[in-house]
Order: sequence, then C-alpha cells, then structure tokens
Amino acid sequence: MLNILAISGSLRAASTNSALVAALTQNAPPDCHVSVYDGLGRLPIFNPDDEGERTPPQAAALIDAVTAADGVIVSCPEYAHGVPGGLKNALDWLVSRDAAVGKPATLVHASPRSLFARAALVEVMWTMSFALYEEAALEIALLGKRRPEVEKILAEPENRLAMRGAVSDFAEFIRAG
Repeated sequence: MLNILAISGSLRAASTNSALVAALTQNAPPDCHVSVYDGLGRLPIFNPDDEGERTPPQAAALIDAVTAADGVIVSCPEYAHGVPGGLKNALDWLVSRDAAVGKPATLVHASPRSLFARAALVEVMWTMSFALYEEAALEIALLGKRRPEVEKILAEPENRLAMRGAVSDFAEFIRAG
C-alpha cells in the first residue's frame, strides 16, 4: 500500500484545488492511500533561524508528513502569475531537510489558466530535488464553479476514472523509482 500525501495550495474554504485533492482520496486505486495535508494555513512564516531544535511543531508535522509519504501530489492555484505564499512557505520549510530530496511528486490542476504558477512550482520543486512526475498531469476544469457544480463535475464517471488513472500512473512512477 502506497501512502500519498496530497497538498492544496489554496486556503480558501471553497477552494477548487482543495476539492480536487479531497476527491483524489475517494478515487485512488485500492493499492494507494491518499491523505490530505490540511495544515497550510497554520504554518508560521519560514525563518531559517527557527530550524533544528527550534522548528515549530506545525512545521515539524509537515516535514514528518512529507518524509513519511511515498509520494506527494500538489494542486495549486495561481495568484498574480505565481505560487500562493502559503504553499511557497510550506515548501520553504522543506528546503534544508531531506524530506523533498528524491521524493516523488506530481501536480494536478483545477484550472487550465494557472500556467505561470505551474511553471514556477515546477522550477521550485526541481530545485528542491523532488522527483517530479510530469508525463500525465491531471487537469479537471473547476475554476469559477460553485460547490454543488464542483461536486457534480468531480462525481462524473469520466472524471472519477481520470483521477483513479492519474493516481495509478503516479503510483507506477513511485514504484519504478
């Protein structure tokens, strides 16, 4: 059983990225357990002086979750052509740790418009030495949809199949690593 950690880069209560990663937990293949990291908004701002023995418990929990995961899935909105500050802050807490080094990771998308954030996130994650799986990125267009419509879209058989396939493909990548 692979343990995969899914992270939404959005803090919005009605986030389509959060809805997508939550749907992945329900549509993963039987040999994969996908759990959602929900502590993004509680992380203190990264400060290198607070590493080591001074690492805040919220940051230590993130580091431990990434370390324990067999792989990481990230769904990220785009803010002003960039990666949202909360997600970048979370990644900064991992920079000087081994948690990201060689860790399989992939991106999923709830919007076809987040091209700048995707490119920036890929650059950051490559620089941090994540082993990025980019061959078959999942994209389900949810941008601008309200919660009932998002739920309906995510429940459509073709989207459920696409989510299961994306996690399955990522699992193969993890196992091949």
